[in-house]
Order: sequence, then C-alpha cells, then structure tokens
Amino acid sequence: MKRPRIVIIGAGFAGYHAAKTLCRLARGRADIVLVNPTDYFLYAPLLPEVATGILEPRRVTVSIADTLPDVRLVLGEVDGLDLEHRKVQYADPLGQRDEIRYDRLIIAAGSVNKLLPIPGVTEYAHGFRGIPEAVFLRDHLTQQIELADAADNPTERNALCTFVVVGAGYTGTEVAAHGVLYTELLKKRRPRLRHQQMRWMLLDIADRVLPELDERLSRTADRVLRERGVDVLMGTSIAEAKQHGVRLTDKSFVPTRSLIWCVGVRPDPMVAGLGLKTEKGRLVVDEYLNVPDHPELFACGDAAAVPDLTRPGEITPMTAQHAERQGRRAAKNVAAGFGTGERRPYLHKDLGFVVDLGGTKAAANPLQIPLSGLPAKAVTRGYHLLSMPGNRVRTATEWLFDAALRRQTTHLGLIPADDVPLETASPELTRKH
Repeated sequence: MKRPRIVIIGAGFAGYHAAKTLCRLARGRADIVLVNPTDYFLYAPLLPEVATGILEPRRVTVSIADTLPDVRLVLGEVDGLDLEHRKVQYADPLGQRDEIRYDRLIIAAGSVNKLLPIPGVTEYAHGFRGIPEAVFLRDHLTQQIELADAADNPTERNALCTFVVVGAGYTGTEVAAHGVLYTELLKKRRPRLRHQQMRWMLLDIADRVLPELDERLSRTADRVLRERGVDVLMGTSIAEAKQHGVRLTDKSFVPTRSLIWCVGVRPDPMVAGLGLKTEKGRLVVDEYLNVPDHPELFACGDAAAVPDLTRPGEITPMTAQHAERQGRRAAKNVAAGFGTGERRPYLHKDLGFVVDLGGTKAAANPLQIPLSGLPAKAVTRGYHLLSMPGNRVRTATEWLFDAALRRQTTHLGLIPADDVPLETASPELTRKH
C-alpha cells in the first residue's frame, strides 16, 4: 500500500516542531513533506543580537536538511489549497507554480508584520521579522553613525543619531535595549561624536512596556531602558512618517532617518484566502487543533485560533512558546490518526518568559519567579540555548567572544533598503503581504 503523505506548511516554531515530532512518531509509516520558502528554521528571539553584531546571521538559523533528514523539503510559498482534491498550491523560488497532494495537512503558516493605516509608514518604516531585516538594521545603524561622524551640520547630525522604535512589546523592547548599547559602542569609537547624544525613542499606545507580560517584567525593562537614556513614551505613537522624520500623536515632530516598526504581527494573509472560517484572521480550530468539518486538516501557531482551555472563551496568544507546543501536539494528534499514540486536546501551563535587554541586563520569570540583572541574564541565555534545535555551541562561543573581544562594526551594505520595505517584510515562512 502507498504510504500516506503528511504535508506541513511553514517551518516556524509550530511547523518545525511538528515535523520533528512526526519524524519520531511516523517514521517509516508516512511521508513527511515540509513546504517553506527557506531551507532553515529561524530562531527569531535572537534576531536583536544579529541586528547589533553580537551574533552572525547563521547562528540563528537551523538547517532543515541537517536536523530533519527524514523530511522532504519543498522550497516554495504557499498561496492556496484545493480542499476537494487535497492539494497544496505553491510557487517555487524561480516563480514556477506547482502543487503537492496530501492525506493530512498541518497549516503552520505563521505571521507577518501588522500594518496600521498611518500615512508614510509603508514607505519609510522597516520591520523586524527575519534575517534580511536584522542584517539591514545592523548595517543601517552603523551607517547612520558613520554619516553623523562625517556631518558638519548639527541639525543633520542629530537626525542621523535619532532612532524611533514603534511598538513596546517583546520585539520592540529588545530592539531598543540592544540598539542603544550598539550605537553607544559606535559613538565611543568616533572621537568627533564624543558629545553627541544618541537618542532612542520607544513608542506604544499601551500604558506600559511589555503590556502582554507580567508587570514585574515590565517594570524591570522600563527601568533599564530609562537608565540607558531611552525615551519611553507610552500612550504615544506616530501620526505620520516622512522622509526626514515622524510626526507623533502628541503633534510633535521628530527629525530622524530611522523608523523601526515592531508594532506586532498578524496571521499570514494566505490564511484568509483558504475559504475556511477564521477568527481575528486566524483559522478556527477545536481543542485538538483540528479544522472543523475537515478531519484531515490541522492548524497551529500564529495561523490558528486555538481555544485556550485555561481561559474559557479566549484563544491562545501568538507567541513562540505556544507555537512550539501546538506544533508538537498537532503532530501527535495526526500520528494518533495512524494508530500511534492518543489524540489529546491542547492544554498548556505558563512556564514564564524571558526578555534579553542587552549587556548584563535581562528580565525573566521562570516558573513565575521574578528575576532581573545577572540571574535573569543567565536564565535567559540558558533558556535560548536549550530552546534552539541547533547551533548551540557556536552561539555560546560567539557570546563568549563578544564578552572577551572587541565587537566588529563594519557596514557591509548587504541588504539595500529597497529590498526590505515594510509591506513585503520577510517573515520566516509562507507568503508575504
């Protein structure tokens, strides 16, 4: 008999761990196919360290071929499903269209940048979702300081040394915390900028940084940011972005050449085009991660509106922690359909969160125990090393090198600004918006 084929869309936290779990449970009993536009899993929590020169880009990527040898990788961006004939439709990197048949399908399409109807944002802001954006930001920050060092006009120099981060969630907070340290490092190496202020601003309409996390983590992060000179402006956002600056909602104008968009994420637009029921843009699934009326379809991660059994009536938030666990549970439930294991609902327990604030600072609450400073830093880096499915030794080694050696700050110009516009900012998986 022909072996059944399990197709997984996306190799983010949900898709990658679904594939990894199926390799263990369905080896020899089913063909596992992973459709993804890149040949790696991206460990996105460490992107701020790529953007500030602590880690090289390859350290946060994990090869699918090396770590999932039993999985067939199909490079492509999925843009549709033929539910009647059970086929996934996609375009490969060369633009050629094709399709692949499935017996079971796990939709783990992830998310993309959340856009808001603010004039000028798509033209002048840059997102922070993948390797291209992180490498671009590293080069951009370096170049801005180099240009400032060469500028004689104080007004122009101030604008070049002003950096605006919109969104004080997990990503925006870490980008601002790491970014201010990086620009101060660049400043110290340029005597002409000795008295120049490196102005960083963190904006959000929320009433505190990290609004989705424990208030104790929020207070720690807020304190560290302010101690480093970051202007933390809560209840404030931008009303308009222009080539030479941004107008804030308080009517003030900030001259800047750097607008970093970390407002949040939304489900990949591919999901909306499937013709299936959605909630807040995410595919509706039951507690078993099964799409109603389609026993062959499963969805998990940011693409799925998974019921939160610990909070009746709500759905789980879009976090890597949930995505990884849901990917594993979806895989186990698929395997149960082939006689391996037992089908179970997705039920989670909050293990806490970690926020790396750069230098020796961090905030963490492992098992709901609040930590800050060096203990939190140790927990944060230990957590990341344990969570990464590869590159652990290389990553730890680069952390040691960064602590012991002079950081390299060369502007390489590898990613032009035109290659990472916000409206097409690259997420780690599936179709872009």
